[in-house]
Amino acid sequence: MKILLCNDDGFQAPGIVALHDALAAFAEVEVIAPEHNNSARSNALTLDSPLYVRRAANGFRYVNGTPADCVHIALTGLLGYQPDLVVSGINNGANMGDDTVYSGTVGAAMEGYLFGIPAIAFSQVEKGWGYLDDAARVGSDLVRRIGSFGAEAGKPWLLNVNIPNLPEAELKPPKVCRLGRRHSAQKAITMQSPRGETMYWIGGAGAALDASEGTDFHATANGHLALTPLTIDLTDHGALTYWSQGLGRILTSAAG
Repeated sequence: MKILLCNDDGFQAPGIVALHDALAAFAEVEVIAPEHNNSARSNALTLDSPLYVRRAANGFRYVNGTPADCVHIALTGLLGYQPDLVVSGINNGANMGDDTVYSGTVGAAMEGYLFGIPAIAFSQVEKGWGYLDDAARVGSDLVRRIGSFGAEAGKPWLLNVNIPNLPEAELKPPKVCRLGRRHSAQKAITMQSPRGETMYWIGGAGAALDASEGTDFHATANGHLALTPLTIDLTDHGALTYWSQGLGRILTSAAG
């Protein structure tokens, strides 16, 4: 199996190092990751400045760009072949509920999915890398078991996996679940610059609003790996008829 491995914490982050070592036991793994931390960069691509690729002493390649940049240039010429799977992570902290919209970890995996390649994003629920080696073993075992499932039919998939910070023996089997929801984000933090201007720092993520049974929040709180299949179709299919009829009325009224 050929795996392209990326993350959003940067190529030196403990999460990507641990996951690489676990995956390399059974797969050919190519690391192309951001040079620096790119958390909350979502699917952003760098279009206003050049990107450079350099190789670290451990063989990892790193890019002065976003997670999506890394996967994009890897799949459009840098690798020279199409990997069987794109893996992102392990992220330092959860990517559940609304987090997935902002997550650079999910954004990297999603870029692979956009190119028609199955992709998985891995995150640990709590920050701090607690029980990271356990998470890497469990995550890599999941990759080995899933492999390129479904890709043969020409239909890629995108999975978001959150792993509780627990010893491997205490982790419960993966649960397939939907995304939960969070409360509104915490208030922005304001500070004064040396020039007397007000500076703003984005506040932390809100608490879980919907952590009911069946959500990723509920699964991880009960010790399970939360596995959520994602899609990128943002169309509100249920509202298509409503807006089509509404637009017809608006245009008729405007014409009259």
